[in-house]
Amino acid sequence: MESIPLNMMQVLDRLNLALEQRLPFSLVRIGDGENLVLAQDSVWPMEAVLKERWAIKANRGQKGLHLPNLPLRDAVRDAAAKADVVGILPHEDTTILAPAYLKRQLTDQLFQHYGLRPKAVCDARINREMLFSQTFWSVVTPRRIVLATRDPEPLRQALTAPPYLLNIVHTLPFGDYSQMDATLEWLRQNSDTFDLALFSCGVNAVVLAQKTAELTGRAALDFGKAANIILKGTPN
Repeated sequence: MESIPLNMMQVLDRLNLALEQRLPFSLVRIGDGENLVLAQDSVWPMEAVLKERWAIKANRGQKGLHLPNLPLRDAVRDAAAKADVVGILPHEDTTILAPAYLKRQLTDQLFQHYGLRPKAVCDARINREMLFSQTFWSVVTPRRIVLATRDPEPLRQALTAPPYLLNIVHTLPFGDYSQMDATLEWLRQNSDTFDLALFSCGVNAVVLAQKTAELTGRAALDFGKAANIILKGTPN
């Protein structure tokens, strides 16, 4: 079965329907970091993965995970298989600052290797695009939102102030893969207190978003570098 291609408005329609009907919904995104995590001892030998600049940064504590990490590899694979919508980069992408061989061509190799056929796909840069959509803000503003990122307080302050005026009911500091199980358990136990979860946690957000939807029945988005854009005006 082929994946259904969706544009941003179609994704937002699905998100809005899930929020209105209190149905689970997850949007995850696969970029260069996710590709490298998935490539571990699969389409690449581990030695090649660990030589990449992104992996070196990860092992310096800059990406919220350390490699090798085969449990995370398998969790990202499972999340991509189960998520309602999976963002992938277009072949011609020039906006993500990573070598071309780490972007869509590697995603295609990995999806073929793992036999991944997401239910629906969209542009992985959708999180950046949504920030400039009045429809996105009209969908999320009435909802009770939980926010998870390394340092959530500055983002909470920004999102609860004009022009966003979001209702952030919980903030969860999440800076490292080691927090995954405890965070998911907290979300499961508190599922009746929020409607939507936003995750800006690097590769970990892929797993967090899909598992939150599965465990809580709520909507969850891999929000990614949108947090940086809101706070600094730039994704990096």
